[in-house]
Amino acid sequence: MLKHRVVPALLLRDGGLVKTRQFRDAKYVGDPINAIRIFNDKEVDELMVLDIVASKRGQEPDYAMIELFAGECFMPLCYGGGVRSVEQAARIFDLGVEKICLQSAALDDMTLISRIAERFGSQSVVASVDVKRNWLKRPELYESRSGKVHKLAWLDFARQAVTAGAGEVLINAVDRDGEMKGMDIDLIREAGTTLSVPMIALGGVGSLQDIKAGVSAGASAVAAGAFFVFHGPHRAVLITYPLYQELEILLSNQ
Repeated sequence: MLKHRVVPALLLRDGGLVKTRQFRDAKYVGDPINAIRIFNDKEVDELMVLDIVASKRGQEPDYAMIELFAGECFMPLCYGGGVRSVEQAARIFDLGVEKICLQSAALDDMTLISRIAERFGSQSVVASVDVKRNWLKRPELYESRSGKVHKLAWLDFARQAVTAGAGEVLINAVDRDGEMKGMDIDLIREAGTTLSVPMIALGGVGSLQDIKAGVSAGASAVAAGAFFVFHGPHRAVLITYPLYQELEILLSNQ
């Protein structure tokens, strides 16, 4: 097992696998079950599946779909999207999911993190923090549900989530999403020096060196979407993942 995880982050919309750029222009890239099977063959450490429309539409999680995913996954699975109660979380855990990722519900009621953590353990809750830089390049908390900047400071939200019981924090750089031009290293470094729990960095990975840079900046794990589903300058769809030996060499001194 690698010291630092490298996690594919799959985005779902209406049951299909999609990829966005800066949280916009979602492009259909295939069947999520097929992607999961490929990642099984690649012996991926962990998988993250995020439904990007459930919270926007006020929908419950698609339990039948989640059950299919959990049944196919040979690796730990983290699910996010539409979870608004402990009962919904319990149902998802019963289907075989190891972690639940929360953002919208936590912004509405931070105690949901506490209640899920108290019942299932902090290791089962990931707080998702989307960060978008303004015209002055200052990072602000972005609410993916509304598509607007939130009044709460992004680090304050992250710290409150940890205090409430989140065992891990996902820091997603909105401006880097799908661009494959490098991670927001300053953002990762600031989060890494502030938070007392493991931090997953997401957004901007376009090479193995970007993964290494994210870990060097303080990320416990690096997640990526486009890097694992697109190939070449024309972004042809090709599900892939580095060899374990490649990652072992890449991250050996981190």
